[in-house]
This record gives sequence, C-alpha cells and structure tokens, in this order.
Amino acid sequence: MLPSLQESLDGDDKELESSEEGGGGSVEHRRPERPPSSHFCLYAYHGSRSPAQRGDSDEGSPSSLTLETPSGADFSLSLVDTNLPSETEPELRSAIAKRVSKGAVFEGLGNVTSVELSLPDSRVGCYYCLFQQDKPLLETATTESVPDPPEYIVCFLGGSEKGLELFRLELDKYIQSLKTNMDGEEGSLEACTKSYLSNWFEAAVCPIERVVHLFQEKLTFLLHAALSYTPVEVQESDEKTKRDINGFLSVASLQGLIHEGTMTSLCMAMTEELHKSVVINCSGPQPQFSNAGSNRFCEDWMQAFLNAAEGGNPFLFRQILENFKLKAIQDTNNLKRFIRQAEMNHYALFKCYLFLKNCGSGDILLKIVKVEHEEMPEAKNVILALEEFMREEALA
Repeated sequence: MLPSLQESLDGDDKELESSEEGGGGSVEHRRPERPPSSHFCLYAYHGSRSPAQRGDSDEGSPSSLTLETPSGADFSLSLVDTNLPSETEPELRSAIAKRVSKGAVFEGLGNVTSVELSLPDSRVGCYYCLFQQDKPLLETATTESVPDPPEYIVCFLGGSEKGLELFRLELDKYIQSLKTNMDGEEGSLEACTKSYLSNWFEAAVCPIERVVHLFQEKLTFLLHAALSYTPVEVQESDEKTKRDINGFLSVASLQGLIHEGTMTSLCMAMTEELHKSVVINCSGPQPQFSNAGSNRFCEDWMQAFLNAAEGGNPFLFRQILENFKLKAIQDTNNLKRFIRQAEMNHYALFKCYLFLKNCGSGDILLKIVKVEHEEMPEAKNVILALEEFMREEALA
C-alpha cells in the first residue's frame, strides 16, 4: 500500500471511526445494530412570517425560504411522527428549537449538529432540515385567500456529526424527493412519510457500503472508471443496485474538484479512445465487467475499502472515498507543477517521468493534464515526451 494512502487512512478515518463507535473495543465487536442506530423525527413548524421571510416570489411560487426566529416564542414545533423513544423525543424537540431560534434556516438546505439525548450513544449526530409542502398546481397568483402551505422540520439521527456531514448533500436530496412524493392532500403526509423517513439511513448512508460488498476486489474497476470519467453501462440489474452503482460513480468522480471544461473534454477523449463504455452485467451472483481498466492506485484504494468493510461502519466508506479523491487531486496538481518546471528544465522532465511511474495512476493523470494543456505548446511537448516514456515502460 502506498505510504500516502496509509497516512490518509491513519488520519481522518481513524478519527471518524472513533467518533462513530465511541472508541475502544475491536473492530469485530463494534459493528452497529442498524435499526436502533438510526432515528427520525418529523415536526410541524408553526409560526407567522412575512412573504419576504417565506421567500415567496412575485409570481406566488415559493423560492428559497429563509426562516428567522429572534426568540423561541416566535414559533412552535408539534410532533407529527417519530421512531424515537417517547422519553427522548422532548429532548430532541428542545435541542432543535434552540438551534432554530439562534439564526437562519434555509428551506431544503439541511444543517448537521450533535445533540445529547437519552440514548445508548448519548451524543449523536443530527441532520435537521426545514421544508415547505409545495402549493397545489391549481393555485394561481390571484388566490390570495388560500393559506400558506404547511412547513415541517425533519430530523435524522445516527452516527456522529462528522459522519452525517459527509452525507449532507445526499440527505438534502432525500428531503427534496420527499417533497416530490407528497400530493398535497390533507392527511396524506403522515401516510406517505412513515416508511420513507424511517428508511433514510439505508437509502442515503448505506449505498457505498453495499457497492463495496457487492464488487469486492472488482471495486478497482469501478474506481478506475470514476477517476477516468469512462462511461459505465449497468445491465441486468434491479433499480436499487443500479442506483447504488451510479451514486457511487457520481461521488467517486472528480467532478466539481477540477475544471468542468477539463471533465467534459476528458470524458470525450476517453469515449473516443475506448470506443465503448465499461459494461457491468449483474445477471449472475457476481457482477461481470467488460472493457474495464485498472491501475495500482485504484487497486490500493480498493484494498482500503475491503479492510474497512470488516468494521461495519458505513460512514467510514464515504470518508475513504473522499480521501481517494483528495489524493487524486493532489497527484494531479503535483504533476502539473512538475510539467511547468519541465518546460525549461530537462531534469524536471525526468522527475515527471519518475512521478508518473511511481504514483500508480500515471495513465489517468497523463490524460487529465493532456486535456488541460492542449492549447499550450511548451507543455504539450513535455506531455508528448512523457507519453513516449510511458509507452516504452509498458513495453519493457
């Protein structure tokens, strides 16, 4: 395993694992009990706010909603549904009320904090989000007598604050899907949310873990496809598995971390080079890959995922995936720096070659920098020389 990879896993990952499991004990004895470890709570929010505070647009449709509560007396929370113990729910309600009263809460954008509750793990991570039930489509701007849509605050509890923060965007999307599924009829909310909200942990937190267990050593192919932006086609799969795989690829890619134009060009270059997508056939007991690639970098990180699978901590998988992307970006930036030096220094060109040879992902990094430096003649010559070196190395 690369030293840099080991350092990554010995840092943030151990801190996350300690915070999730409360420290102490062997990995085998810290596997969490899934159903008791995750809870939800849904509150109806009651308060009076101006149209500007509600975020209503001039057309009468709700836009980004901002809730400001100068004091606790400006609003109230009433319980709609929860799977928390009856003696614990008031503690959560009090904690969330204090949080909401301290500042602004934006509709559809969740916050993550830690709360002290009378649970086996007394201090747990809590994601909470304000959302507004959409107005019926038949409403128009002239129906001013129609009351404002009801507002709710949903809370998800499980793991630690750091662990839940890794999944905040996924949980925001989960809340948005809840809004989409609500039909606006009176009494329908309670009927449609019980199973949906109680399934938040399996739906938002566990997909990465499920993918790791499904692919095992073949995870290296999936990591390589995500890192190189190679198109992936999933065949003969149920919708849940396909959703898990596509979600893993989305999280594992470098989209948003390097220039979007580079990503687009890289995807086009990979498609032209391979002439076909990586195909994953899930018809048998084990997924089968066609046209897949791998390298030493992805193999090392695959092993890190498999090692983490022994501990049963679903939050740790996301942290490893974030570290995987961070290391790829660091290597990319280092290669760019070496290339700039090599434009005027032949020894630096040799340093570029050594770096590509030893980093484990030279095949992908070289494609990334080639796309970015397409219009720069000096760098282009350096990259052509590096490609020749790498071809000779492969033949040798």
